[in-house]
Amino acid sequence: MGGHKPRGINAGRKLRNHRRVNKWASKVYKKSNNISKWKKPFAGCSHAAGIVVEKIAVEAKQPNSAIRKCCRVQLKKNNKRITCFVPRDGGLGFVDENDEILVASFGRKGHSVGDLPGVRFKVVKVASTSLLALWKHKKEKPVK
Repeated sequence: MGGHKPRGINAGRKLRNHRRVNKWASKVYKKSNNISKWKKPFAGCSHAAGIVVEKIAVEAKQPNSAIRKCCRVQLKKNNKRITCFVPRDGGLGFVDENDEILVASFGRKGHSVGDLPGVRFKVVKVASTSLLALWKHKKEKPVK
């Protein structure tokens, strides 16, 4: 009694789910279907450093009407280029081209946030100084 796979007219969902879960035990299946963390821009890390390539403006999605200030960043670790949102009113004024910045994800596990199409990252530090501290005038941006 028991110990066997479910049988019967209503057993289809149970069998399908069981098969889906156990497929991942196969090395060949796992290798061909796993979306590797190494393919993502941060490669499994929470933050990444990069160089600002250009400053751009991204139009917000409908129904909002705004121009969000962003910048294109080339990451140091793997040379991938990503688009990053620069938070706060006037925050883009602290970011210059060829600046070294620290980038974090928006916290949605690789998905874009709000009305920003395709923007999955945000700027945290500029020239090793917190963007928030610069914005609140608590610190000044170091001169090269």
